[in-house]
Parts: sequence; C-alpha cells; structure tokens
Amino acid sequence: MRNTLLLLILLCSISISAQINFSGKLVDDKTNSPISLGEIYLANNETELSNLTDENGKFTFDQIPAGIYEMAVLINFDTIYKEKIELTQNTEKQIKISSPNVDLKEVVVSKKIFQKKADRFVFDVSNSSIAKGNDAFHLLKQTPLVSTTDGKTLKILNKSDVIIYINGRKSNMDNEAIIEMLKNTPSENIQKIEIITVPGSEFQVEANTGVINIVMKKETTNGYNGSVRLVDNQGYYNNPSMNASLNFRKDKLTINTGIYTGMYKSREEIDLSNGNQNFITTSKGYIADPNTNFGGNIGLDYELSANQNIGLTYNYRYNKSFDAVFTFDNSYNGVLLNRTTKTEDAQIRNHSLNLNYEIKTDTIGSKLMTNASVLFYKRGMESINETFPYDNSEYQALRQFIPQKIDNISLNADYIAKTKKENTWLFGANYIYTKTDNDTKQDNLINGNFTPDEVFTNHFLYKENILGLYLTFERKLSEKLSGKIGTRVEITKTEGDIIGKNNSFKNNYTNFLPYLTLNYDINKSNNLSYTFSSRVKRPAFWELNPARTYLTPTNYLQNNPFMSSSKYYKQELNYPLKGTYFLNVDFEYVQDASGQIPLQGTVKNLATGETTEFLRYIRMNYGDKKTVNATIGLNKELYNGIWNMSYSATFMYQNYSGVVKSDPTYIAQPGLEETLYPYVLNSSSTSAHLKFDNNIRLSANKDWFLGVNYWYLSSFELELGKLGQQHSFDVNLKKIWTNWTVLFEAENIFDTANVQITNNEPNGNFNNLYQKNYRRQFTLSVSYKFGNQKIKKSRDINEANSTIKSRL
Repeated sequence: MRNTLLLLILLCSISISAQINFSGKLVDDKTNSPISLGEIYLANNETELSNLTDENGKFTFDQIPAGIYEMAVLINFDTIYKEKIELTQNTEKQIKISSPNVDLKEVVVSKKIFQKKADRFVFDVSNSSIAKGNDAFHLLKQTPLVSTTDGKTLKILNKSDVIIYINGRKSNMDNEAIIEMLKNTPSENIQKIEIITVPGSEFQVEANTGVINIVMKKETTNGYNGSVRLVDNQGYYNNPSMNASLNFRKDKLTINTGIYTGMYKSREEIDLSNGNQNFITTSKGYIADPNTNFGGNIGLDYELSANQNIGLTYNYRYNKSFDAVFTFDNSYNGVLLNRTTKTEDAQIRNHSLNLNYEIKTDTIGSKLMTNASVLFYKRGMESINETFPYDNSEYQALRQFIPQKIDNISLNADYIAKTKKENTWLFGANYIYTKTDNDTKQDNLINGNFTPDEVFTNHFLYKENILGLYLTFERKLSEKLSGKIGTRVEITKTEGDIIGKNNSFKNNYTNFLPYLTLNYDINKSNNLSYTFSSRVKRPAFWELNPARTYLTPTNYLQNNPFMSSSKYYKQELNYPLKGTYFLNVDFEYVQDASGQIPLQGTVKNLATGETTEFLRYIRMNYGDKKTVNATIGLNKELYNGIWNMSYSATFMYQNYSGVVKSDPTYIAQPGLEETLYPYVLNSSSTSAHLKFDNNIRLSANKDWFLGVNYWYLSSFELELGKLGQQHSFDVNLKKIWTNWTVLFEAENIFDTANVQITNNEPNGNFNNLYQKNYRRQFTLSVSYKFGNQKIKKSRDINEANSTIKSRL
C-alpha cells in the first residue's frame, strides 16, 4: 500500500511542459477576405482537434501538445486544403485557400470515410454528407455495421447489444436517457464514430456487447450554447415529447445540462396458444401501457491545471406507468372459459452520481484516470389480476406488490503508459458492490377477502462483489503488422437469501478472460485483422427477482434467482477494402447459455383429481449455443456526395443444444402435485439480415434531404421457438433553415415488423405467440440550436457503474 501511494504521488507530481498555442486566420487567396465557419482540423497518432473560424476568419487552439500534425481545412464537410505542419512553439499562421464558392466538384476528397484501425472500425463523419443537419441517433442508424429495428435500441451487426462511449468514456445515463441525449446531439459536433465489435480487456462490458464510441469535435471557445427539440409521434396513440440541453464554458469551468420529458403509450395485441394432441389453450387480448418520462443531467468539469481535470456528474430519471391494462379472453379446446384483466401501476426512480479525476503524466499520451460512482435504483409495482368466468365458475382475483431496490458502489482506476517506441501499456482495476432488495407480496382472494399467499410471497436479498484486474499491451510489430494482447481477471462473490424459507445460496468463482487482436495492413487500400475474446455475462438483476408476472392464471413469466453466469468465447475476422467495402466473419461459443424457456406441465389437485395445464416462461440456463455470422457491406458516396448509401447483408447460422428438466424455483404445496415436461433444445437454423440505407441531397444549398431505408430479417430459431420474418420500409424528409431543422419520419410504412414465434417440441407439445406491436409510426420533430456553436463540451466521463446500469 505504501509503495502504491508513493507511485500515485510521483505520477501526480509530473507536469506537462510541451503545451503550445496555435492560432491564425483563414482567408481567400485572391481577395484576402476572411472566410468564416471553416473547419480547421489537426490530427496525428495521439491527438485529433477541430475548430471553426469566426466571422473574421480567425481560429485558436489553446494548450495543445507540441508535435507534427496533418492539418486540413473543410468547408461544408468537403476537404479544401491539406498540409503537414510541425508545431514546437506558439504559432500564428495565415491559411489561404480558394473561395468556398467555387465548384467543389473539382476538389478531390482523399480522406477515407470508413476504415478499419486496430481494434475498431472508424466512420469519419466530418467527411460524410449525411452529417449535415442531422442528430447523433439518426446518424448512428445510417452508420455501417449499426442497425435498429424498433427506433429505441441500437445493435452492432444485428446481434450484439451496444454500450455508448463518448470520447472514449462510458456515458453517464441509462439506456432511455442515452437515446434522448443522442437525439438531442447535433451531428455537426461529431468528428467520427468508432464501432468496436469485440471490445478489449480494458472495457467493462458484459459478453456479447459491442461498443460505439462517439468522438466529438474539440473546440476551445468560451460561451454557451444549447438546443431545444419538440417531437410529436403518432402510432396507435399520439405521444408528444421534448428535450433541451444547455452547455456553458468559462475558462477552466465547463457545465453541461440536459432535460427531457414526454409521454409514450404503447399498445400490443397478443395471441397465445399452447397444448399437445390432447388439448389446446388460447389467449387473445391486448396490452395498453401508458408511460410518462422525466429526466435530466448536470455535469461539472474543472481544469485544475494544464494536465489535470476533475469532474462531477449527476443523472436522474423518473418513469411512471399508471393504469396499464392487460386483457385476455381465454379458451380451452375451443370453448371460451373466462376473461382475465390485469391493472398495473408502476414507477421507477433512478439516481446516479459520479466523481472522477484525470492526470496526464507525459507529453505522449500517458495518463491516470480514477472515478467513483454510486447508483440508487427503486422500482415499485402494484397490480390486481381478475378472472371473470363466462360460465358458472367462481370469480378469482389475486393482488401483487413487487418492489425492487438496487444500491451500487463502483470504483475504478486505469493507467495508460505510452512509450517512445509507440508501445502502449494499460493497467487497471475496478471494484463493484451491488445489493438488491426484492420484497414481493402476493394475496389471493378467498371468501371475499385478500389473504397472503405464503408460497409466492417472498423477500429476496442479493449481494454481489466483483473485483476486476486487467492488463493490455499494444505494439506496432512492423510497418504493416500491429497487435494488442490483454487479459482480465474477475473475482466474483455472490450470495442470495429468500428470507424465512431456508432457501439461500453462495457462489464464489474466478474467471480469466484473455484477449488478442492482430492487424495486418496489406496495402493502403485494404487490411486484415483477427480478434479473439472471452467474456462473462451475468443475469440482469430483474431476472434474479423470484417474482411472477401473470398474463392469465395459467400462463405467466417466472424469474429465477438461481441463474448462473454464461461464458462467451468469440473469434472474429475483418477485411475492409478501400474504405468502402467490408467483410466480417465471426464464430461465437456460449457455455452455460441462458434464455427464456417455455416450460409446460400440469398441476393435479389430489383431493378432487382435477388437472390444470400451465405454461411457465422461465429464465434458465439450458446448455450451449454456437453462432457463425458473415457480413458483407459497403458505404459509398455517389455524385459528389448527393447520394450516400450504406448497404449490408448478414448471413447467420445458430445452433442450440441443451435440456431443461426441472424448475429450481418450484415450491411444493400441500394437496397439489406438479408434473413438468422436459424442454429439449436441439435445433439449428440459418437466416439473413439485409439493411439498405440511402440518404439523398435534394438541393444544391444542402438544406433538403430525403432518406429511404429498408431492412429485412428472415426467420430463425430462438430459445423460445422460431421467430418469423420481419421487414420494414422507412422514409424521412429533412429541411434545414440555419439553426432550425424540421424532420418528418415514416417508419414501418407497410406494418410488416410484427412478431410471430412458433415452437413444436419432439414430445408433441407446442406453444405459439403472435404479437402486433403497432410499429407503423409517423413522427414530426422541430429542433433549434442557439448560442455559440464553437463552445467546448466538458469531458465525457467513464462511470465506474455503467456496466451495472446495463443489467437493470
């Protein structure tokens, strides 16, 4: 401990001396008049900087590292001028270029828009025409390798979940707030987007999770700016919303704030059926779920010195869903038996706070980063389930209270050490402590009074401690070959207890998770890379809460506190060509995989001999899963940027192998005998996912844009059964007036993105699901930007507990 403290004191005492200022003026080479709103771009292996010229053509870069830079001048996203420049002292330079009013068709843009670098794909937004007048979310939808099928979530190659990073650090928000933030971020502020399909050991992510890193332009002007966005969405219901942001910078202090609010009421029509050769039960109905959202964030960042920063970030989110209704008509062998109605009130409060500190320890990029986070999550849910018979059967009702509290403390420290030989070492450690409290109560209506159900009333406490240690080493082995190797060691201790039921468990395990990537530059136009990674995926905290969610009295969802983590092994091969085409092939093996399993069975009343069939959707580990995927794609601009196309085709093979014979959550009840039918997973399937995105500039002034997009997903196997094909045709039209942007979107125009799952088991049992989710939607949004658009944004901070948030 003493040596560690001495090392930290030594690191903190190191100062940065080679910081210089670079300023100048951009002028027309013929008239010598100033050119405003020109982008001055500086880049080398360690740094990327960007600034805009003011009304007098002037620009300034303060306190930037000395070195050799590639300098470029961009006008309306077109590269007009390039030069290599060496900055060793304070420098003032006048840059003369041809007037931006000349025909830009004669200018050759040499910078690649889409390319592979080391462990990631890089989409250079500053050189793409689709960035103008857009927002970050819509820009991501048209980014190669990235897709969305619901307008709310993003996926990489249509399979990996996504964690959003900003400037190399995880965002300080939950998923819904992240989407709102992206929709409120002007795409002109983005320099590039990095897609990391297989994250390295230093990334704190769960298995099967990719990283999207948004690199913002770095500007240095004091002042304030902001934006306001009003949205009206029309699906089955009308849903208005708004969001706003305000950013302020004064010398060493930067403040970022954001707020959003909105209403979103969803409707789904559902048709369930299950049975075998002896019987069939069907349930047809709908779910109407009204939601009100409110949230916001504030971030403070202060520059202690030229090489030290400290920051504090607070995020809040509130969601209210009162009077949600679940209604189903239930039949048995074609005879209508009853109607079940569930009325539910739920609300969520989410608070998170992050404190961080960063110090640069030399002039070539070495630095120490530390941060601490706390998270407080609270969800309350009350519901009443009623069964109204169509015959002379008895009216039934049950009442549920399912609260959940999650408290988390997370700490982490990373040190990046760069050497003069272009080697990079990264040492890091993180500690995560999480406690969940789930006090579920269930009451049954007996003789006109609600009586506690001792079997399904439970108080479940869960604690989780994770210590992670990781090390990576990155080196350029030759002029063409580079590599990165690392390992992550995770020591996990968990304990759970259902109080008063003599049902507890403890798990202690250690995982060694190696990582390797090799990158070979065949020539300037193409390269080849190989990556191996291993990861652990832990159950989400809501999956561990041993509560039931009833659709009907005999058809319900069951969570499972006895689920274990799954281990993922992945190999990936990438071959990009000429910054336009790419090929991605990967193989993934999942050990002790988990999913939602449909267990069918019967409950026999020993006194009366009556038998009742049930269908229980339960979260379970079931066995192994193997997938092979191959993706080919292109990202290309035609006709001098008038038409931008991003096309991809993914072909998938999946294999499931396993069996579920028992339910670890089952508690025997006096007078009842349960029989469970084994669920066997032994299936393989092939499928295809096609994605065609087109962005067309309709006017020479670059103020009208048309988007025409289409995606198709063929049928394939899930743990639940076979998912039917889905596809969607979307269009959007955008108009820009200086700081105003109006966007109209029509999504799933032909209403072809509904969900249909069929499952026929070897023992003759079957269960089917059809879900009409009303994804045909029309959205009109109006946004306005105000203030100084050259303001520098605060550092975006990597929260220590962002991985925990992904499991809420």
